Amino acid sequence: MPLSARQRQTILWLTVALALAVLLVALGHVLAPFIAAAILAYVLEPAVRWLDSHRVPRVLATFITMLAAIFVTLAIVLILVPIIEQEVRVMRVRLPELAASITGTLLPWLREHVGLDLPLDAASLRAWFSERLTGSQGDWAGALFSYARSGWGAALQIAGMVFLVPVVLFFVLLDWEQMVGLVKELIPPRWREPTMAIAAEVDVLLGRYLRGQGKVMLVLAAFYSIGLLIAGFKLWLPIGVLTGLLVAIPYLGFALGLSFALIDGMLQLGVVHGLAAVAIVYSAGQMLESLWLTPRLVGISIGLHPLAVIFALLAFGSLFGFVGVLLALPLAAIFAVGLRHLRSAYRDSEFFLRDQ
Repeated sequence: MPLSARQRQTILWLTVALALAVLLVALGHVLAPFIAAAILAYVLEPAVRWLDSHRVPRVLATFITMLAAIFVTLAIVLILVPIIEQEVRVMRVRLPELAASITGTLLPWLREHVGLDLPLDAASLRAWFSERLTGSQGDWAGALFSYARSGWGAALQIAGMVFLVPVVLFFVLLDWEQMVGLVKELIPPRWREPTMAIAAEVDVLLGRYLRGQGKVMLVLAAFYSIGLLIAGFKLWLPIGVLTGLLVAIPYLGFALGLSFALIDGMLQLGVVHGLAAVAIVYSAGQMLESLWLTPRLVGISIGLHPLAVIFALLAFGSLFGFVGVLLALPLAAIFAVGLRHLRSAYRDSEFFLRDQ
């Protein structure tokens, strides 16, 4: 049976859409700076629109908004980089001692209470750590250069993040309304109204997420800083701020802050005292975030199952690298909206409802 003209057109455009999807996946690392710039433009566009409504020229409004965003980003980087450098420096010097201390405390306890005799020697363990840490004395610039040389994808990602994102962001902010209008015109008229309804739902969702996540980060930074101060940490402020800011990266950020706190606590307060202090502060912080802060400030309506969050981190990280990890949660929330509507359409379809 020959296909009708309408069926042939449908197959043609489905083939084009599939080819574009394959191309987007293949160019994931190249597209990462453009996706990051588009999401940043979405975040910053209300500020540009507000300045524009107060008779500030669009070009000047875009420049002012980008300058403020760059200033905030540099401030965060200037906070995080010295903290990480200081922690790495302390680890290089004192981690062998910490390993020997843990071994001297843990091995006798395992031997006495569990009956497990591990063939570990504190002196050889200290020597092993010293050898490994001494061999990794390269500075951050050298490590970054080595990472860039490891492949064109990594090099393009670094260059894109540093140079390309601000350029793309400027032009996207400048022509935001025209670009949105162009995308709207490409939607078939029969699908335009439901598509714009979904876009409005996504807009509300992302706005709630971004505002709420910012508040969660600030509250947790204050909580962890105060908790570590009470516990007696010398680096209470930098580690607390680091942990709060890295909450934006699900699981990974918390794990990094927890690792720094554990190392610093055991080095400064001793193995048992440090472990107990960190366990109390960080357990309380996790309960505060999951039971009160996230439901109240972010909202349960955009909550994702932990398995969905882990899958999003792995999937978007694989497609777009480190940028994908940073953007995994908002992108997963957008996909969740689409999947909800797809599920509703499927359950209302004749295919699902017919008896046979």
